[in-house]
Amino acid sequence: MGQDVDRTTFSRRDRQRYRAKVHRCLDALAVMLKEHPFAQDEPMTGIEVELNLVDRDLRPTLSGAAVLDAIGSPEFQTELGRWNVELNLPPRPLPGDEWRHLEHQLLDELAMARAKARDCGSQIVMIGILPTLDRCHLVPESISPDERYAVLNEQMLTARGEPIRLDITGDDPTGRHDVTPERLTADFDSIIPEAACTSMQLHLQVAPEQFASYWNAAQCLAGVQLALGANSPFLLGSRLWAETRVPLFCQSCDVRTVELRNQGVRPRVWFGERWINSILDLFSENTRYFPGLMPVTEDTDPLAELEAGEVPGLDELRLHNGTIWRWNRPVYDIADGAPHVRVENRVLPAGPTAVDMVANALFFYGLLRVLVEADRPLWSSMSFEAAEENFTTAARHGMEGPLYWPGSGWIRPEELVLRKLLPQAHEGLARWGVSTEVRDRYLSVIERRCVTRRTGTAWQLDTVAALEARGADRPAALHGMLARYVEASMANEPVHTWRLPS
Repeated sequence: MGQDVDRTTFSRRDRQRYRAKVHRCLDALAVMLKEHPFAQDEPMTGIEVELNLVDRDLRPTLSGAAVLDAIGSPEFQTELGRWNVELNLPPRPLPGDEWRHLEHQLLDELAMARAKARDCGSQIVMIGILPTLDRCHLVPESISPDERYAVLNEQMLTARGEPIRLDITGDDPTGRHDVTPERLTADFDSIIPEAACTSMQLHLQVAPEQFASYWNAAQCLAGVQLALGANSPFLLGSRLWAETRVPLFCQSCDVRTVELRNQGVRPRVWFGERWINSILDLFSENTRYFPGLMPVTEDTDPLAELEAGEVPGLDELRLHNGTIWRWNRPVYDIADGAPHVRVENRVLPAGPTAVDMVANALFFYGLLRVLVEADRPLWSSMSFEAAEENFTTAARHGMEGPLYWPGSGWIRPEELVLRKLLPQAHEGLARWGVSTEVRDRYLSVIERRCVTRRTGTAWQLDTVAALEARGADRPAALHGMLARYVEASMANEPVHTWRLPS
């Protein structure tokens, strides 16, 4: 979706041509995977972080364009909402102290952006869902003015044929079934609710022949990632899921009518439905199951480019892939003239701090390496349905929901991590060549988060509950919580050390 789109209307013939071109790109990719060399450099990692902009009262401010102009850096880009910006750090390898340097770079970039935002009367908040969002902010006028967002909005609403509906019932806050869970229902005439989801995306470049193993492993880990990293319990004043960003994203990007859902038509925000054997499986599913949302075609022939010794951009395939939001998404790209593929992990929310996000990332990368190199792949003894159920359970309940893990059965997330996964993450990072100092720094954050059972979501819930116990109503409690959150986040102390109101 980062590609430019300069069309606003499409004919039937446009859609027919686009489908044919996507299939031709898929054929070209199949040939490349068999015959063409891909990048053989040291595997590179990348991180993207979506940020919120608020005013002095901690309410969303539609100042994204002004803040980006003030920052003046290509590493910061627009996002769907005018109160959002996105930070993309340059790719870097894993070994040595590279990710310690990445934390420093992330802190430096955020400090610079915060200073520029202050000049525009704004503050930056790094959180999964901004708790001070109100329905008055979720209007079409809040969509960023970039043409691609206008086209995406129009095409998704046209495909759906009716308003976007949110209907989310919250988790039982006590577990004793003595409190009625909160529920949010609302209709919207644009896709702007999707902008309420602010996430961290992790990239890992892999060899094409290893892609399937890395993707399968990432799917296995999605539930664990969410249980440990949840940071989005509130939406429009309601306490909902531990990671409300998951149902919000699913529903705000759902172009299916009720009838199509009842028929089993696949959603565009998708966990998937099976383990894979090749990256081609995912691109084939995209082509087979999902119509084009923005059928823009280029005047190139990817197969002819291959025959001429050129590296095809596969523009239509990439654009199509950008409108299907898998939680672990395949990416084809070109860097320095060489093609490569990578796994884009979209599971985690932004925040709470830079150190927490780097810890989440290295925990993920370390476990991936061990799972991929295991004598018996984890996914050979774990059903795909179990992996998806883990994902949904963790999104709904956070650390309160038991996960299924081969060899352990049903087990609490923190117990699974402390007993089994943390040592494996250490081993995996060692195999990547990550220094002992870096491993100890960031995996100790994961360890203490498990021991204290305090995630971003847990801290937000406990803080709001404490403020409400003092007599604050929900809006005041959310405002008070966010004020404390912003201060603690800027201090870059991991969330498990954050204090609660006394």
